[in-house]
Amino acid sequence: MPRTVVSIDAEPRGQLTVRISAMPADTNANGDIFGGWVMARMDQAGGIAGVERAEGRVVTIAVDSMTFIRPVRVGDVLEVYTDVFHVGRTSMKIHIEAWAQRFRQNVREKVTEATFAFVAIDEDGRPRPVPALPA
Repeated sequence: MPRTVVSIDAEPRGQLTVRISAMPADTNANGDIFGGWVMARMDQAGGIAGVERAEGRVVTIAVDSMTFIRPVRVGDVLEVYTDVFHVGRTSMKIHIEAWAQRFRQNVREKVTEATFAFVAIDEDGRPRPVPALPA
């Protein structure tokens, strides 16, 4: 039987791209998950979304400011959602949200969000055009 999850925030924006359990090895001295670990999962999800949209290799070039709203704890499942909302000639901006499905609870909370910028590159590492969306 599916579990009902109650979000205490609005619903996530975009599509679920990465889902991973937070483990004890990923904690700081206070027992919370490192912010850098969360950011790395967000970059990973953005890369996945970027590769799909660009139909090839992409690299991260910038991250807008990121504010951590709530901590992620051991046992939580981190869910990362992506929304490609702007595509230029060689670059794209992807809104990325990280949510925590709380361990042994029916609660999902947004923990942070940011806009990541990616550039599509060719095999030599030079920028290349992002294909247009099909009509």
